[in-house]
Amino acid sequence: MGSIRLKNIKIYAFHGCLVEEGQIGSDYLVNLKVKANLKNASKTDALVDTVDYVLLQNIVRQEMAVRAKLLEHVAKRIIDSVLLQAEMVNEVKVSVAKKNPPIGGDVAEVSVTMKEKR
Repeated sequence: MGSIRLKNIKIYAFHGCLVEEGQIGSDYLVNLKVKANLKNASKTDALVDTVDYVLLQNIVRQEMAVRAKLLEHVAKRIIDSVLLQAEMVNEVKVSVAKKNPPIGGDVAEVSVTMKEKR
């Protein structure tokens, strides 16, 4: 077993409950970690024997492009899509963080972290 991690994927998206958030958008950071059996890949040096992190990046970008009110909803969609498209993945952990959330205070970011096993 091993893990692959994509750290601080920067994305501009339009999530949030406020109408303005859907119009103006905001900066987001997404962190994704998947667990899979990487033993064969370590021997063969072949992309087909591992989880392609380009695929993982594309999944994150595609799901972040679909507007949602809640970060929880976006995180769940990312998890579901990874489990559907990357058959080798046994576990997915994702954090979605909104930078400078409109909550009436000096808060650098608000984030949601979710994890699921196959």
